[in-house]
Amino acid sequence: MTEHQIKKKIVQCNNENYEQQEILDELYKRSSEGRYFDKLYEFIISEDNIVKAYRTIKSNTGRKTKGINGHTIKYLENLSKDMLVNITRQKLSNYKPNPVRRVFMPKSNGKQIPLGIPTIEDRLVEQCILQILEPICEAKFHKSSFGFRPNRSTHHAIARCQHIINHSKNHFVVDVDVEGFFDNVNHGKLMKQLWTIGIRDKRVLCIISKILKTEIIGEVTPTKGIPQAGILSSLFTNVVLNELDWWISNQWETKSTNNKYTQPSSKIKSMNNSKLKPCYIVRYADDFKIFTDSRTNAKKIFIATKLWLNDRLGLEISDEKSKITNLRKNGSDFLGIRLRAVSKGTSQLGYVSQSKIEPKRKSKIIKVYKSKLKDIRKYPSMDKVKNLNRFTLGIHNYYKVATDVRKDFNDIMHLIYGKYKRLKAKRIIIGKGTENEILKSFYKGYNGVLDKCCNITLYPIPYVHFNKPTQINPEVTPYTEMGRRRIHNTLTAISVFELEALREGNFGSRSVEYIDNRIAKFVGQDGKCYITGIRLLTQEVHCHHIVPVKLGGTDKYDNLVVVHKEVHKLIHSTDINKILKSAKDWTIKARLKFNQLRKEANLEPIDFKLVA
Repeated sequence: MTEHQIKKKIVQCNNENYEQQEILDELYKRSSEGRYFDKLYEFIISEDNIVKAYRTIKSNTGRKTKGINGHTIKYLENLSKDMLVNITRQKLSNYKPNPVRRVFMPKSNGKQIPLGIPTIEDRLVEQCILQILEPICEAKFHKSSFGFRPNRSTHHAIARCQHIINHSKNHFVVDVDVEGFFDNVNHGKLMKQLWTIGIRDKRVLCIISKILKTEIIGEVTPTKGIPQAGILSSLFTNVVLNELDWWISNQWETKSTNNKYTQPSSKIKSMNNSKLKPCYIVRYADDFKIFTDSRTNAKKIFIATKLWLNDRLGLEISDEKSKITNLRKNGSDFLGIRLRAVSKGTSQLGYVSQSKIEPKRKSKIIKVYKSKLKDIRKYPSMDKVKNLNRFTLGIHNYYKVATDVRKDFNDIMHLIYGKYKRLKAKRIIIGKGTENEILKSFYKGYNGVLDKCCNITLYPIPYVHFNKPTQINPEVTPYTEMGRRRIHNTLTAISVFELEALREGNFGSRSVEYIDNRIAKFVGQDGKCYITGIRLLTQEVHCHHIVPVKLGGTDKYDNLVVVHKEVHKLIHSTDINKILKSAKDWTIKARLKFNQLRKEANLEPIDFKLVA
């Protein structure tokens, strides 16, 4: 999953639209209390859950990918809601997954990753299951696991690594590379782990077992392994390795002691005087690092982890790719970032994290840039330039957490400048670019000349701000009221991807002024709904004319407000009961704003005293 996809999944408050939030919150709460669940099937086949699953896969990038039956999301779009629900329930009643289509994706090392593409119907089934199992599993997952979990990302994993380097003396890293993890997961062990977590509905477990054993076209039916392109694959990965997280954590970080300490520092000081070995795990899917304070301890942890993975999970490690690194002398690569611990100046001042783009990733970026620039030189087009800009934004946003990111991109620009200069010489690129909202937001402070290609302003390749990643609060979760509040409180900045998403779309005959002011208003409102104050996902954004166009309203900035698309429907609605039901939890201020907008639109204000 890309960083873009992860960003789009921030705050999945869509649950509330389908009246599922209370159910999911209860599942999370009961799982946190150690309860078991033997009646999950009815939740999975509920109408709200199926409709939400459809909406989710409709927004996924793989919605147009065909399975063996040739169906894409368009097949499901043509069904009525009742037909969609009935077909899904019927399929689940005696579930037999369709065989998956095998495709291969190239890796940076020249090897290929085998992916199994399920049919769109099977993806819908998996999404239905995921939505119910996720809150149960989330309550049991360790805080140092960051891969493919709600509201967690690669940047949070890097932030955790940097925190360990900066605030402890654990500068020895154990890198363990599991040999063919996805191909070697033991199905029986995974089913037992799901049972231990609390998923004890035998009907649901039977469906999961069938998913794991889905036939692959042209190959034998798998007896082990996790299908890498399945919607449930990421959850299964975290379930399998959650046991490892807690095993490492209980060696030191969450080690129970006889004494009760009021401060974590007091506990650590006491443990330092014992024979225990300090160790902290940071994991992203099947990629993980274990930090400790000496080479001797690192060797012991390495051997113990190798034996534990084999004995407990039946997994082998690659001795060639696994190693121990002293961060004070060498760098260690993690998620495309090379991490080091460098001296602050003297030994008394300690060490601080320094990071840069992993050299292999850097070489790949240069190769991609050269290819894109060469393609533009041969056949210039707006689409190719937009693609180049998207690539620049993507890698800038991903690698901005590296401390030396500005130097890295200056090096990249230097190495691709020959091809860039050739486009300038041919007048394909000219120095007449103009500033837009993305440049104002993401490239604030850039004083160089903006270049233009095919009438589109190019984003400056060597210019990127270092953005220190922040650790995520363990309480952040979409399954508690406090957790959702923390999510909303942290979503203040507008991301570059949100701006890019708002720029794209079918606006029909809308004016350029409307398109630009729509983005500006979103930024001006901090991405929040004008009425409710809730932080909006880009797909939820609607732009409302205060004075309607039919009444002489314009597309000027002051005549626009950004609201949630459902709120926008309510502003123009004549169904008083529907409005009252939707507004029952609104504040007095929100109701006053709502009525003011209705008044401007020559619509009858609502008497909110009628709300029960």
